[in-house]
This record gives sequence, C-alpha cells and structure tokens, in this order.
Amino acid sequence: MLLCVLTISACATNRRSGDPDPGHGLTSAMAGFAHLVLSPVQIAAGVLEGISALPYYMSTSIHDINKGLIDAQASITLDDTYDSAYGHRQSEVNEEGETGEVFRRMKHASQTFQVVLKKYGVSDYDRYILTSIDTANDAGYTLFAVAYRPVDSIRVVDKYDASKIREFKKGDRLFYEPFQKDAAGRPLDRIVDWAGMPRETIKTQKGQSMLLTLAANAVIENRSGDEYWEAEKQWIAREFRNIVETKMAQVGKKLKI
Repeated sequence: MLLCVLTISACATNRRSGDPDPGHGLTSAMAGFAHLVLSPVQIAAGVLEGISALPYYMSTSIHDINKGLIDAQASITLDDTYDSAYGHRQSEVNEEGETGEVFRRMKHASQTFQVVLKKYGVSDYDRYILTSIDTANDAGYTLFAVAYRPVDSIRVVDKYDASKIREFKKGDRLFYEPFQKDAAGRPLDRIVDWAGMPRETIKTQKGQSMLLTLAANAVIENRSGDEYWEAEKQWIAREFRNIVETKMAQVGKKLKI
C-alpha cells in the first residue's frame, strides 16, 4: 500500500521543463498496482469513478470484487456480467475470471456490452458502444469511451485528416471511434464515460469483464463525460501520458490510496 501511495503521488506531480518523463511515473504506478488489493469500501468507491478505476481492481480477486459490488448495491455486478456475457456464474470461475473468452476489437466488445445492457433491461441497449482511440497503442496506452450513438451508419470528417469525409457502418473498425459531430455538423455521439489506461489492463478476461461491468453501471446511472472531447484532442496530439496520469491521481484520491 505504501508503494502505491508513493507512486500515485509521483504521478500527480505536474511536469515542468527538465522534469523526468511522466511515463516513468506511470510505469512505477502500474508496478505498484500489481500488489494492490482493494478493501470493500474501495471497491464500492471505484464503481462511482467508472471505467477509469479499472486498473485499481486488477490485483483483487473477482470473487472479492463481486462481493464488494453487491455490498455497494451496484446495478450490475460481476456475477451479472459473467452470466449474461459469458454464460457462466461468477462463482464457477477461478479468482482470475478466465473462461477463455476475450475480445480483440471494439466491435466485439460493443456486441458483448450490449448483451449485458439488454439483460439488465436497458431499452435502447443497442445504441451504446465501446470505443477506442489507438494513437498511443505503440506506447502501451489506449483511450476508451462509452458512447451513445443513435444511428447504425455515420458520415464524418476524418479525425486525422480534416480534408477527408469518411463513411462507416457497424462492421467497420473505425465505426468504433467516438465522433462529436457528423460531416454536416450535427451532434452525433454522447459520451457516457471515458478513461485513458494501459492496454495491459484489458488484455485479460478479468480486465474486460470489469470494463463491461463498470461501463454498464455508468450507462444505468446516466453519467456524462462531456470533457472527453478535449481529452481526445490532447490524446491524438500525443499528450496521452498527462491524461492517464491525471485520471489515475484523481481516482487514487477518491479511493484513498
């Protein structure tokens, strides 16, 4: 726990000219998470922080997480996610939550996410998608968001080349990037929740099941993440470490770590 306090404190410090690369602080912080086990109170607090709390859960048993979610009266628990998304009771799987089912694209993540929402009873479940901005993947970080999109095909300005207009349908990979407006300037996506985080966090089924669970609770609680759009601009401009650093520090403070 002391290691985590020190590493998160290091991440929270503003970078000045000549200071060490904050990426080093992030690497140290993630090493600290490898030994962090959350208390029931911290598990409950993490639900309130949405998907940005995901890295903090990774060293805690899924059985303990599920109990914490039940105690916190979360709308969607890990048991709900495993039952609806994977066809297994959470109690039937090991502490790491592996049943051999992982998604590799946001298309498949969104399809699984919609199954969870449908099972809960969200009427427009098929309008919610999980998205990613992958411009920092080479550095090991991805910007994820939960978005409400009212249409099945979009015509938008290319995020990376404003001179081009693109058309995407549900089967296209880039359909699963958020777009604030369509090519005609009309509002398109509403961001429910978002976070920049290490890619390692969601490579396992445990991480993915927590992403689905935290995202589903964010939808049910009708959260808003309007600040996402400014963060996305910074992320694409390669200022992703500052975004991850800031989010980690905010969540750590709320979890009293």
